[in-house]
Amino acid sequence: QVQLVESGGGLVQAGGSLRLSCADPERTFKSYTMGWFRQAPGKEHEFVAAISWSGGNTYYADSVKGRFTISRDDAKNTLYLQMNSLKSEDTAVYYCAAGSRTLATQLREYSDWGQGTQVTVST
Repeated sequence: QVQLVESGGGLVQAGGSLRLSCADPERTFKSYTMGWFRQAPGKEHEFVAAISWSGGNTYYADSVKGRFTISRDDAKNTLYLQMNSLKSEDTAVYYCAAGSRTLATQLREYSDWGQGTQVTVST
C-alpha cells in the first residue's frame, strides 16, 4: 500500500498563506503526474492543480489560478501547494493524488491519494 502523507494544513485568516506538502516516502510516483484535490463539507472532490512528472507542465482550476502554485521536489520526494490570498471558499480538506499519466482533473484518473489535511480560512 502506497502512502502519501499530506501536511501543512491549518487555520488561517482570509488573505493569508499556507504551504501544503505531500510526502511520497517510497519514491513511487517520480515518473507520474501528481495533483491536489479538495473537498468541502457536503461537496464532491474538486480538482485544484496538477503537475507533470518532470515538473515542466502544470494545470490549475480557474478558482485558484494566480493564487496557488503547485511544485515538486523529486530529490525530497515531496509535492507542494503554495496557497496565497486565501479565501473562505478555499476551506476544505486537501488531498494529494498521484499516479496519473496526464494532467488529469478527475480523481479517478489517479491511482493513489493521501488521507488529507484540513485547511480552514476564517473571515
